Amino acid sequence: MSPLRAAHAAARLGQPATIPLRGAELLSDELLNKDSAFDLEERKALGLVGLIPPQVLDIGAQVELELEHVRRKVDPLEKYIGLAALQDRNETLFYRVLIENLDEFMPIVYTPVVGQACQRFSHILRYSRGIWVTPDDAGRVATVLRNAARDEVRLIVVTDNERILGLGDQGCGGIGIPVGKLALYTAGAGIYPAYTLPVSLDVGTDRQALLDDPYYLGWRHPRLRGRQYDDLVEEFVEAILEVFPHAVLQWEDFKQHNAIRLLDRYRRRIASFNDDIQGTGAVVTAGILAACRLKGEPISAQRFVLLGAGAAGIGIARTIRAAMRSEGVPDDEIRRAIVLADSHGLVRSDREGLDDDKQEVAQTPEGSALIGLPGQTADLTEIVRAVRPHFLIGTSGQPGAFTEETIREMAKHVDRPVVMPLSNPTDKTEAQPADILAWTDGRALVATGSPFAPVEHAGATHVIGQANNVFIFPGVGMGAIVSEVREITDELFIVAARTLVEHVSEERLATGALYPPAHDLREVSRAITLAVVRYARDAGTGRAYHDDQLEAAVDAAIWYPEYVPYTPG
Repeated sequence: MSPLRAAHAAARLGQPATIPLRGAELLSDELLNKDSAFDLEERKALGLVGLIPPQVLDIGAQVELELEHVRRKVDPLEKYIGLAALQDRNETLFYRVLIENLDEFMPIVYTPVVGQACQRFSHILRYSRGIWVTPDDAGRVATVLRNAARDEVRLIVVTDNERILGLGDQGCGGIGIPVGKLALYTAGAGIYPAYTLPVSLDVGTDRQALLDDPYYLGWRHPRLRGRQYDDLVEEFVEAILEVFPHAVLQWEDFKQHNAIRLLDRYRRRIASFNDDIQGTGAVVTAGILAACRLKGEPISAQRFVLLGAGAAGIGIARTIRAAMRSEGVPDDEIRRAIVLADSHGLVRSDREGLDDDKQEVAQTPEGSALIGLPGQTADLTEIVRAVRPHFLIGTSGQPGAFTEETIREMAKHVDRPVVMPLSNPTDKTEAQPADILAWTDGRALVATGSPFAPVEHAGATHVIGQANNVFIFPGVGMGAIVSEVREITDELFIVAARTLVEHVSEERLATGALYPPAHDLREVSRAITLAVVRYARDAGTGRAYHDDQLEAAVDAAIWYPEYVPYTPG
């Protein structure tokens, strides 16, 4: 083990570390830098005297100072830039600030503000974090990965930048999504930052404004497609297996067709998953199960209308289907209970030009006739009138798509309509929570993809739970790492969803919130990690831990950001 890797290993475990760096070189290592928290003996021993102001501050005082710095900024994007600068300088302090203030800063380091950061990436970049793989790297991708490795990488988040949140193609700026996701992995599940790697498969962009921008930093070509694209992805996966053979790979923000086919192509070759498909499906299913618990009804008795049949919509339909099947609901009943619509209207198997990806979730002509939709329709209200859904779920990216007419029609037929406008960032949401509650006389349960403040209606306070994938993917990813699974199966996401529901308290449900608060993230992620490791063991796909070893194995993998004593090496 190299001296630097040994130092990281000791710091991860909270043990005194022997440091092979000195002076300015040590201060420039964001994982080992302590800024003003180096004590006087460390400063003398490590060549730091005179390089930092003389006063020693502990991490608690440093956190207070950083909060003062960030809170002085008014613009959310400037707060993002300030927190990114802290992460680039001192990761231990950055994660301490983030973990202790998740409710405040999770919307900054991830959605919705990260969307602005991706859009402005070439103009706000201060420090390169992660790596870019371009078509010019074909034939040497393994070398590129080795250039990036500062330690033993165990977790990679990769995007090809084509479907960033609800913003579409963002070119090289999409790297902000893997960077943000990995920050939440560390804040939530405690994976040590040195073991993570954000990657942009920068295969160009079809957004002309980026190509015309003289300061655009990405691969300045139209987006690569077809065989050349597939060959680059293939080489990338093979390079991971060669350079980081124990890494878990998360596919992130690929457009629908690529998202589904790449997941299905590689999930058995490399331990991998797609958060937009499986993570979204799991977190939405958890919200559904929480609502069913509040209403005292089984999921088998529910009907669903989903607006949006992209990767997220298909992932949600798949996971709901799996949850209903686990309760013994026949497949033909499940198919009729889950109705999808897209920009062309009802998703029917006989619709001309229907994408192959959507066939698995499409209504048959016979099935749609049975639910009162004998022909093709593009009107969401008509679909809702026929289906009478208990749940209306939006992943369309179309602001205002849930109209007053649609919501009122839904509320005619069910006592507690559950409305989930999930598109993000905030300006993409299908309906505002306050409007939904007004249109349903306060009867609706509302969960959103972006964070919203509580809503006052008729003297009652309704807490809007956030259906944020962050409640799922850190625990699943960490569980896959600890258990060393060979394949991340769909069953693991059902396990994660059911575990998440257990962490929605009765008091929380009573306010209308279907999800825990953000500050419970580490507790939730640890529970999901344990559940995933236990399930993988019992299924024979993970390490065979004894019951009395499980918690110790999980806790040994969880890093908490605190400084450890240093001695020179």
